[in-house]
Amino acid sequence: MHGAVTMGSLRSACLFAVLAVAAPALAVQPTSTSIVPCSAPAYRQFDFWVGSWKVINAAGLQVGTSRIEKVLGGCALQEHWAGSGRSRGTSLNMYDARHHVWHQTWVDNDGGLLVLEGGLKDGSMVLSGKSVSRAGKTVLNRITWTPRDKDHVRQSWQISADGGKHWKTVFDGLYRRVK
Repeated sequence: MHGAVTMGSLRSACLFAVLAVAAPALAVQPTSTSIVPCSAPAYRQFDFWVGSWKVINAAGLQVGTSRIEKVLGGCALQEHWAGSGRSRGTSLNMYDARHHVWHQTWVDNDGGLLVLEGGLKDGSMVLSGKSVSRAGKTVLNRITWTPRDKDHVRQSWQISADGGKHWKTVFDGLYRRVK
């Protein structure tokens, strides 16, 4: 019975025709009131760090370069660090709207991992978190990024081995924008 139209094939053809005509009308269409992901002002709080930078230490020597870019549709910032020596690392930074905090996860080519959270305080981004030192002791890390102007950001990294009673600066650098 080749070429014969059966009742089942006729029903299938009709259903396909109806769906083909109706599908575009049933599709969800964006409206002018659609919410754009990561568009709240809090997601822009760390944008002062976006760019390409030379990083200078307190003695005035260049210790590395860093490129910070918006990624994932502007929902996160990614840092690409290259030290003057062999050190390399990257961080992913994101505002967590549900908990109203910023998060940073840092990894490097020495097997280092640092997980921080915090937020904007008096115009500076301040993130902190615990890590384990090479000696096996738990330390508290606090990193502060302070914009000086559109072309300079100061980064200060401090650690505390006594739960935050005393702090020691382990890095103090000035990011100078590369033009």
